[in-house]
Amino acid sequence: MKEKIKEIIIDAKGAVVGRLSSFAAKKALQGNFIIIVNSEEAIIIGRPKQILESYLKKFRLGRGVQKGPLFPRKSEAMLRRAIRGMIGWKKTKGREAFKRVKCYEGMPEKYTNDEKISVFKREALNFITLGRLSELIRQK
Repeated sequence: MKEKIKEIIIDAKGAVVGRLSSFAAKKALQGNFIIIVNSEEAIIIGRPKQILESYLKKFRLGRGVQKGPLFPRKSEAMLRRAIRGMIGWKKTKGREAFKRVKCYEGMPEKYTNDEKISVFKREALNFITLGRLSELIRQK
């Protein structure tokens, strides 16, 4: 049975990017509006140097080419792109669902008093936050 369409506000603080993305994609495909706040505090598990190198490698591949691939440098755009990869955005249903996903850096005043859910928080020894990754990419 289908769930009622609603607005879901997710706090990304400490959430693993992949798990958060798959959860958000699934809910968006069901017809819900997804708002993700504190996207700069979502984490990618792994060795920070290896993660940074893999992202920089993607940027170097597209350098000099005007058509792309274009990779986002802001943390909220990185998270939105991860969700796009899991949503099947090349089909009509996926494209419509992707329009219902919004990511914000920090906490907008509009959503401060609303009830937020936190998804799949995990303690990890080796990780890097999207905010830190974004910062390091902009420097290079």
